[in-house]
Amino acid sequence: MEHLEWLVVAVVLVPLLSAVLPVAASLRWKQVGWSMAVAITGATFAMALAVARLVYEHGTIAYVVAGIDGRSFGIEFYVDEFSMVVILLTLLISLGVLVYTRVGGPRGNFFYAGFLLLVGGMLGVISTGDIFNLYVFLEIMAISSYALVSSSKYRWSTYAAFKYLLVGTVGASFYLLGVALTFAATGTLNMQDLSIQIAEAGYTDPVIITAFVLMGVGLAVKIALFPVHTWLADAHASAPDGISAVISSLMPAVAVYAFARIVFTTFTPGFLEANPFISQVLLAGALASLFAGSLFALLQDHIKLVLAYSTVSQFGLILVGIAVANETALFGSILQIFGHGIVKASLFILAGMFALRFGGIRTVDEYAGLAKRAPVMAGAFAVLGISMIGLPPTVGFVGKWYIALGAFEAGLPIVAGLVLVSSLLSAGYILPFINRIYFHPFEGEDVDRAAITKGMLAAVVIGAVLGMTLGFFSASFQAVLESAIQDLMAH
Repeated sequence: MEHLEWLVVAVVLVPLLSAVLPVAASLRWKQVGWSMAVAITGATFAMALAVARLVYEHGTIAYVVAGIDGRSFGIEFYVDEFSMVVILLTLLISLGVLVYTRVGGPRGNFFYAGFLLLVGGMLGVISTGDIFNLYVFLEIMAISSYALVSSSKYRWSTYAAFKYLLVGTVGASFYLLGVALTFAATGTLNMQDLSIQIAEAGYTDPVIITAFVLMGVGLAVKIALFPVHTWLADAHASAPDGISAVISSLMPAVAVYAFARIVFTTFTPGFLEANPFISQVLLAGALASLFAGSLFALLQDHIKLVLAYSTVSQFGLILVGIAVANETALFGSILQIFGHGIVKASLFILAGMFALRFGGIRTVDEYAGLAKRAPVMAGAFAVLGISMIGLPPTVGFVGKWYIALGAFEAGLPIVAGLVLVSSLLSAGYILPFINRIYFHPFEGEDVDRAAITKGMLAAVVIGAVLGMTLGFFSASFQAVLESAIQDLMAH
């Protein structure tokens, strides 16, 4: 196995270092960025599959760059089954977004250079075993996303990107302050080593508690949890549709993965047990985000804003599972991260496809009668919408069920009930669109049929099929993740 462990680093560095290629190509060729991005992302996905096989066969991989001790001054990459779920999700959705942007745009070599930087930054966050390098990769991810948001044709996209930058910088500053305090208290930045040093320093040490709070607040901004979610709606409304898919489905997923690593790998479940007040605040904040996001979504009629606020709600749900902090709820959160990523990215791509074909339609009234003109797209939207609501047998239902079951096992029946009841609010903002699509006459204009490619249709149909069927494989999924979840809970 050792001769292939370098692939863990290659999965991160290939898209990061290759981001310069589309820029360099601009000196001679103006429209090769898309082809380069597809080739590089596809190659990275192939390497990730090889790493996933290694992890499945041999367990966790901890790779130290250049052989320098990762627990002192070296750089360590650390991947297990949990990591691989999020890595494969990131690359799958990135490839789907590239299928859309080939026609849907934006085009240009510089756009795809930024896209590769974004992909590399996200993969770095997932793979690093060091809390400072986590910050570095978070900033690579964030800075490239600011540029991509501002690449839209809408005039206010620059304002949205600037607001996103300001809020993101505040979140990053909080996180970095937490890293500095952690290093001052323990003398190390390595996650595995920190789990030992923090226990020795004492879970109730004020410096340790302050460090956790600062890092948690910083990551909450990146996840877009209520009430630090305000950047999300502006970024979604003005970003290109393909980038909206990434911002909504992947960037919060990567940030919540980072938060789970901080909670379970770095500070360990023992920290939450020693500080029950922090657990209670975390759970209360997650529930607030779950319901506030849904209520904000109910007030919108613009599809991208509905989906944006839905993201706030869905990641509140995922954080409930992390706050409950038992194996059942944590598995539900991991399943929800994967399922939500597939479903939400597909819905954003579909929103872009509807806009391309029917003259920029966005509101619920403009969706009237689309099933008669675009039955495949309408059917995919309905299936994906049902999955996001969380109706059986979709992956959205199964993930939510495990989170509720975990809460019940933890002696929190009210929380379990609230998780299941949240589906009613989700239905309140998705069903009006499905109702308009199927049960109202078409009043718009079929502007550009040719804008919708077979690749786009295949991408959203695959997303809809996965959303409907992944729940049936939850037992197999749980068996694959079992050892990783037990390791997380055993720290």
